Amino acid sequence: MRIILAAALLIAPLMAEENHQAKRLDQATAVLSEIMATPDQAIPKDLFDRAHCVVIIPSEKSAAFLFGGKFGTGYLSCRKASGNGWSAPATISVEGGSFGFQIGGKETDVVMFVMNEGGENKLLQSKFTLGADASVAAGPVGRTSSAQTDAQLHAEILTWSRSQGVFAGISLEGATLRPDISDNAKLYGRKLDSREIVTAQTKMPKAAARLVDELNKDSDHERTNVNGSSQ
Repeated sequence: MRIILAAALLIAPLMAEENHQAKRLDQATAVLSEIMATPDQAIPKDLFDRAHCVVIIPSEKSAAFLFGGKFGTGYLSCRKASGNGWSAPATISVEGGSFGFQIGGKETDVVMFVMNEGGENKLLQSKFTLGADASVAAGPVGRTSSAQTDAQLHAEILTWSRSQGVFAGISLEGATLRPDISDNAKLYGRKLDSREIVTAQTKMPKAAARLVDELNKDSDHERTNVNGSSQ
């Protein structure tokens, strides 16, 4: 009886963490789906088609994550080298800089597009700071990116946020991104950094399938406007 009880006490935290990971992955999937489904107030589809990697930080449901300078944890996925779909997601945390100042205690979703190979290489480092190690700009919103400014055209990373139903480009200069090795271990069963996950064809956890399916769907199918014509 004692052995059974001890086993139950060990398994319970693991199951709780697995459920937490699955819930956060579902939240990230919902953020991407909802934002990309509203053409006039979405990330331009042509930018999505050109992006090398996508980072999604879903809103947290309590202010506890603000402690210690850590403002959010989410996932990154990059296009496979073969060009056939998107990689398994790696866990990534964002902290410090203007990020915390801008979101405060609000529930805020953040989406980042990495627009070139240089930005991708920096994203897959152990840690880097937006604006210092990689150029960053607030992303445009709308059907196409034709209204991009010069800063947006040349930025390695474009960023957006959604808070209280309002979606817009946001400047996150000074925020630091780093791989969350601890959360990766919980998700994959062993310690992995971002590069190992997205470039080594790491087997995708079942909980991550919906997020990758959503990325592939947005890559494979053009959205249509209310008249039914392609965008």
